[in-house]
Amino acid sequence: MDAAPGFGVGGAQANRQDSYLLQRFQVHADVHLDEHWRGFIQLEDARAFARRTVGSVDENRFDLRLAFAEYTGMLGSAVVKARLGRQDFQFDLQRFISSRDGPNVRQSFDAVWADWELAPWRVLGFVSRPVQYSFGRAFDDRSNRHFRFSLLRAERQVFGTNELSVYFAEYARDEVRFLDATGDERRHVLDARFAGTAQGFDWDLEAMGQLGEVGASHIRAYAVGTRTGYTFASALWSPRLGLQADMASGDGHAGDGVLGTFNPLFPNGYYFTLAGFTGYANLVHVKPSITVSPAPGLKVALAAGLQWRMTTADAIYTQPIVPVAGTAGRGGGWSGVYAQLRADYAFSANLAGAVEAVRYQVGSAIRQAGGHDASYLGTEFKLSW
Repeated sequence: MDAAPGFGVGGAQANRQDSYLLQRFQVHADVHLDEHWRGFIQLEDARAFARRTVGSVDENRFDLRLAFAEYTGMLGSAVVKARLGRQDFQFDLQRFISSRDGPNVRQSFDAVWADWELAPWRVLGFVSRPVQYSFGRAFDDRSNRHFRFSLLRAERQVFGTNELSVYFAEYARDEVRFLDATGDERRHVLDARFAGTAQGFDWDLEAMGQLGEVGASHIRAYAVGTRTGYTFASALWSPRLGLQADMASGDGHAGDGVLGTFNPLFPNGYYFTLAGFTGYANLVHVKPSITVSPAPGLKVALAAGLQWRMTTADAIYTQPIVPVAGTAGRGGGWSGVYAQLRADYAFSANLAGAVEAVRYQVGSAIRQAGGHDASYLGTEFKLSW
């Protein structure tokens, strides 16, 4: 059950509830011809039953999701891999590059990918065209030259098994529209991340800078994301106390020829919550949490998220980077606060389930734009064999 998208701003049915069922059915074949060559194909049928507003991230009627040929071999002491075809990419916590598991339809890329591994190093890169989804008929998904994404990444284990990585990416999309810029988007992206564990502590720190142009405007944008925690492993239910903090730049001055709105690229829809109320742009987000394991296979998490926007000159954004109408330049910096309760349970090696409830209380900027508080209740079941 989900309230109207965008907190009901501008919607004639803003105060109505929306209850629906999402179904994602996938079947695949994985063929290994020998020790070097592999072929993989996956078909998908994703449906949204009884949803009032259906988009390309909700439904994809019987289509090709993945299809690639892969080679694995040795180059001296290093393992090398190459892959050609339709595939997906997901890095780290999937803040900015993900398979988009939150919405019903995942994100795929038509790409050429290569990987070189020699412990403790790994270097990989790809050139791709992100797949654009349609849901009117079978096998109608396409990629094209108007949307391109390429990346080169280096990873290394440091201080034991802790992870350090950096990547440079090029994001190019034609004929885009932001609140303060219109035209072809060309973003040059630099990202660095450090993650690991030590003596009960865990952490994941990531920072991204973006330069480039949208039409005649220059891009100057950035984001920082952190997740830290401490697990009391010897205590009852092994509680983990966590703190998540995120910030992403917004556009500070309209009409100055500089676009400060951060583009989260291909974010995971449930990095904040499964409800996906807000996006990773013009944002300050602080989220304390506690997670316990009261039984084998069961985890229960309780969290509270507080959100502001970096600048009131820019809008409040929903997933993935959709401005809430009427919020740019109006209202205060406070966006809202939400409570989240989630339980995950592994019934068996093949069946897992989850239930999540989120209540979002909006701030004055959304309320002045005609929005309202929102609630979400969702259940998930994943069966694989």
